[in-house]
Amino acid sequence: MITYSIIAPIYNEIDNLPELHRRVCEVLDSTREPWELILIDDGSTDGSTDAIRELAKKDKKVRPVIFARNFGHQIAVSAGLDYARGDAVVIIDADLQDPPEVILDLAKKWEEGYEVVYAVRAEREGESWFKLFTASLFYRLIYRITDVKIPLDTGDFRLLDRKVVDVMNSMREKHRFLRGMAAWVGFKQIGVEYKRAARHAGVTKYPFKKMLKLALNAITGF
Repeated sequence: MITYSIIAPIYNEIDNLPELHRRVCEVLDSTREPWELILIDDGSTDGSTDAIRELAKKDKKVRPVIFARNFGHQIAVSAGLDYARGDAVVIIDADLQDPPEVILDLAKKWEEGYEVVYAVRAEREGESWFKLFTASLFYRLIYRITDVKIPLDTGDFRLLDRKVVDVMNSMREKHRFLRGMAAWVGFKQIGVEYKRAARHAGVTKYPFKKMLKLALNAITGF
């Protein structure tokens, strides 16, 4: 049995992979529970694909999922949810802006009986005023327009109980908006505040154009 499944979508993150793996191992090993790290390669072109395969050869806890082309962040995470075997499933980005150490805080709330534990960005390090403005506008627009009240200042970084994952996997929407789906399904939910770090290496994979597309999917889907 697997207690924790960690899902990390990967798109051209070769410079972040070693540190992501090291820190996730350090954090999850400290729980003394069985765990797995699911790395979904979303059509990378920078060598990330081979790096993921090498990690999987060296560490049996790493489970690679390799896409033939780029399908996008939400599809990659959805594939991870399909593959995850854990009682608790954590979604985290590979750029280390969401510190793996916060997983322990999410797990603590899960152990207290919460079934969705979402990470709330109380502080944001190293982000431009434009990024902060558009992110703030995105969350508040979604909050006002849709019927589903998605917690403000959250991303996909969260822990989901197995029951929640099973329900979300049964929802086969073509246009996925996972944080909206997680809010919509109900269950016992709580937020945990954290300080979002600067990107460890590389450049953002969520420019304004992609954020706008995600917002449109959220509005039309909810």
